[in-house]
Amino acid sequence: MKPRIFIDGEHGTTGLQIRSRMAGRDDVELLSIPEAERRNEAIREDLLNEADIAILCLPDDAARQAVSLLSGNGRTRVIDTSTAHRTADGWAYGFAELTRGQGDAIRSARLVANPGCYPTGAIALLRPLREAGLLAAEHPVSVNAVSGYTGGGKQMIAQMEDETREDRITAPHFLYGLDLAHKHLPEMRVYGQLAGDPIFAPSVGKFPQGMIVQIPLLLDESRTPSQLHAALADHYAGQDVVTVVPLSEGATLKRIDATELAGTDRMKLFVFTSPDGARANLVALLDNLGKGASGAAVQNMDLMLSA
Repeated sequence: MKPRIFIDGEHGTTGLQIRSRMAGRDDVELLSIPEAERRNEAIREDLLNEADIAILCLPDDAARQAVSLLSGNGRTRVIDTSTAHRTADGWAYGFAELTRGQGDAIRSARLVANPGCYPTGAIALLRPLREAGLLAAEHPVSVNAVSGYTGGGKQMIAQMEDETREDRITAPHFLYGLDLAHKHLPEMRVYGQLAGDPIFAPSVGKFPQGMIVQIPLLLDESRTPSQLHAALADHYAGQDVVTVVPLSEGATLKRIDATELAGTDRMKLFVFTSPDGARANLVALLDNLGKGASGAAVQNMDLMLSA
């Protein structure tokens, strides 16, 4: 019997992207609520409990409610793409390249919390430096980022694309999270192994998909550009999702296009430095809907199915 997969919230942005990535696959059976029964909670609960893996593409409260419907069911495995369980006890963090053995932890887990898009880039840069001893837990960290507007879900997509809306967004680029209390801070702190929350400045550009995450650092003899790059390269050696761009190649670049990896499930990491070697800018490039969301969910699903 094929593994049964139920995408709870399949008509949202993340759910639709997951379905698109699974189109044509004949190794799994997709369970789906008929269109006419979309609001039938009894059918939804039945499918959650019938599935081998339930992928939750829901707001936080709805995701918690979905998990509660599985109480007493020790069989259905869960991938939650919301923020609800990313730092919760008993949930594996669904960033397979996070650290040695993380892929195996996801493979054997019943409950997997899919990472956020911004944290995926930030943690990808921070964790190798923490494990290599190149960044103290107490070091003050700033994270600056820009995302494609699809990260804001259907409402923001409509505000960006529908010119008839009274609340449409006309700005080509805007900063938000101005209170410095973004919901992604806990996972950046926990999985970036920081002692406190970083200063996080997220923004949105008028392009659908793509993302740049930046972490600037001051350097000295204890933390050089080559050491930073080596830590990243060593950390991600032997896998084919995260690419660490050579220092020599990065030095020839004049600009980074946030949309370069749109439509892919990969991520690129860069180390840019000042001519005197005193400053560095660590950069992660990814698709906010790819490795930053749906692509990671499918990667996690495949790991779980391989158990």
